[in-house]
Amino acid sequence: MTEAPQDIEKSPWSKFTFDDSVAEWNVPGAQWLDQNNKTWNGLAAAALVFDDQDRVLLVRRSEFDSMPLLWEIPGGGVDPEDPSILHGCARELWEEAGLKARHIKHIIVDGMDGKPGAVFTNRTGQYFYCKFSFEVDVADTSEVTLDPNEHIEYVWATQEEVQRQRIGDREIPIANKITMIVLNKGFEKRLSSKK
Repeated sequence: MTEAPQDIEKSPWSKFTFDDSVAEWNVPGAQWLDQNNKTWNGLAAAALVFDDQDRVLLVRRSEFDSMPLLWEIPGGGVDPEDPSILHGCARELWEEAGLKARHIKHIIVDGMDGKPGAVFTNRTGQYFYCKFSFEVDVADTSEVTLDPNEHIEYVWATQEEVQRQRIGDREIPIANKITMIVLNKGFEKRLSSKK
């Protein structure tokens, strides 16, 4: 287990640890792109957060944002100021759900080629990004606080509820195919690691 750099100690989201298996992403986004000879326009990071009942946190996008009213996991762009991709993940989790990352466990293999990282374009199709999704343990799952400009509500969903995209009589349409792959792979990884 490795400690994350504490350059931004005053930020409530900056103190976390991570497994050695994700150390590759403990570098700034630009450095990772350069080291891996990638020409994408940027990187994004997302956090799969599970509660003690193995339910995953889903947040519903604002009606004024792209993909309005669809459900996703907390995440967003890795900023140039982020000390690492892992910090970008922790910051986005804090900004979008008000949760403090305690430990980043592992990366979710979400690419169609069996590798981590899902490539996508912006709304206009002009820019290409790659999103990495990580399972993240948080300090307290009961403290979800949303930014209403980005997300309007949240739920904790079981694997079956995610598969059906429904909790009881309520529909929870997942944002896109990549998000569904991340969720499925995340549940698989979590359940297999408990055996």
